[in-house]
Amino acid sequence: MTYVVNQACIKCKFTDCVEVCPVDCFYEGENMLVIHPDECIDCGVCEPECPIEAIQPDTDPGAEDFLELNRKYSSIWPNITIKKDPPSDAELYQGKQDKLKNYFSEKPGEGD
Repeated sequence: MTYVVNQACIKCKFTDCVEVCPVDCFYEGENMLVIHPDECIDCGVCEPECPIEAIQPDTDPGAEDFLELNRKYSSIWPNITIKKDPPSDAELYQGKQDKLKNYFSEKPGEGD
């Protein structure tokens, strides 16, 4: 098992999870984070830190699509190891549906 970031993170990009990760397995896109599944040690400390419940075990129903997304983008986006401020409009996107289809960006973030 590993943990994955799902579409709830898109356009919200809270980084509370990054701050507690003991192995620095988070990677930053323009408008979301992903977890490198081969680096994640399945400790689970990141999951309760996410204020929008965007982190889930890859064994949860529906997580398989996000496992591949996390794997792909963690290999090309920069690593992030420090907490940053969320986007100023993050609250507007919390709870929106179809975020992957409507808002996802393949562009990398800044990383550390």
